[in-house]
Amino acid sequence: MNRIYHHFFLIFFFYSTAPLAVQAFTGTYGINYGRIADNIPSPDEVVALLRASKIRNVRIYDADHSVLKAFSGSGLELVVGLPNGNVKELSANASQAMTWVKENVQAFLPKTRIRGVAIGNEVLGGGDYELWEALLGACRNVYNALNKLQLADVVQVSTAHSQAVFSNSFPPSSCVFKDNVAQFMKPLLQFFAQIGSPFCLNAYPFLAYMSDPENIDINYALFQKTQGIYDPKTDLHYDNMLDAQIDAAYAALEDAGLNKMEVIVTETGWASNGDENEAAATFDNARTYNYNLRKRLAKRKGTPFRPKSVLKVYIFAIFNEDMKPGPTSERNFGLFKADGTISYDIGFNGLKSSSAVSSRVSLKCRRG
Repeated sequence: MNRIYHHFFLIFFFYSTAPLAVQAFTGTYGINYGRIADNIPSPDEVVALLRASKIRNVRIYDADHSVLKAFSGSGLELVVGLPNGNVKELSANASQAMTWVKENVQAFLPKTRIRGVAIGNEVLGGGDYELWEALLGACRNVYNALNKLQLADVVQVSTAHSQAVFSNSFPPSSCVFKDNVAQFMKPLLQFFAQIGSPFCLNAYPFLAYMSDPENIDINYALFQKTQGIYDPKTDLHYDNMLDAQIDAAYAALEDAGLNKMEVIVTETGWASNGDENEAAATFDNARTYNYNLRKRLAKRKGTPFRPKSVLKVYIFAIFNEDMKPGPTSERNFGLFKADGTISYDIGFNGLKSSSAVSSRVSLKCRRG
């Protein structure tokens, strides 16, 4: 190989392989640590609970320093959140973004394994149109701050979307982004493709079933035996709704010209209690959904449309959160009760049922 050819080969190789995606998720199973409650265990106890349950991937909705300190030395992989209320400010001001990253990310690395920053939550498709316009700028400014601090290869920038960004999600192959969303979504996704970030989806078969219980088989929503659905365009069969929701997102990404982007589920779950008009929110259904989801993830397989892309999911949530507004179901998504005991048995131990393990782990965390 002559020197000129070798030079151009190296340039081509660099641009065709860059950027390297940050590995922000280990394995297939993670959990959301929401804290809109006044009766849940301390962050130190939560670390003990998660380690005893062997749950390694964790998302929080802010960058609370007491939580970041508690996770120090724990080995748990953490995605912190920039709340929606801060998105406009950091979008408009790159120096503010740098300050935020220094104070809430860099200051805690490497002992606290911060692997990602989620910019807002369910912004596109929501009711604040100024936030829609600010989202990409905030993502850019936070990424540029991480890059200047040489942290962009350690900490991934992303944002989670609800089903409200989609149109025509049944059958999955017909899904596209809503017209009013697409003008904001496409440049955002192009930026994420450049920096190697995934498409983050909050997917709730629970909500889909509740919106149309007469036409949706609850067994299909709960990973139980069912006829499932057939997608004639792709000739694919779906035996559960979550896979169909994920493949609908892949179809929308393909339609937007991004057929190589990975979809990660950043929230899914099932409420164990609800109001009178939330008949599906029962203890048995919540246990069935979360137990079967855990089994499905343990198989380390993809979806019918992306069989080789192993599915990664964050469950919502660790605890029932007693101060969340809205219907009763909103306060009853937890795998664990506020006192740290299990809400129902899907194979995890609660704090009290494994107190010896928890105290040992907690002591170890504090020493780390």
